[in-house]
Amino acid sequence: MDLQDQLKNLFPDHISEDEPKEDQKDEGLWLQEDPILCKYEKRKGKAVTILEGYTGAYEDFKKLTKAIKTKLSVGGSFKDDTIIIQGDYRDNIMQILKDKGFNVKRVGG
Repeated sequence: MDLQDQLKNLFPDHISEDEPKEDQKDEGLWLQEDPILCKYEKRKGKAVTILEGYTGAYEDFKKLTKAIKTKLSVGGSFKDDTIIIQGDYRDNIMQILKDKGFNVKRVGG
């Protein structure tokens, strides 16, 4: 009997970190055919990455923004059908969205 089995016997209600929790699953996001536009801007001298063209519901915007922010450990927000991430993370964001099944198009430089 290894250590994992012993721990399961002692704490039967414990959820292991290896098992995904229900709130960590990426189910329920609206996947669209049109590409999400990923562009870079400077606002007040600071770099920001802007995602436009996502047509999901309010809750989907919330989930997608939170997933990107936690994955990159950066700040950001969403309003007026755009997601704004602090910093120039175009390549990282595009990879995250492609892994989730989105079609992404880079705009500008």
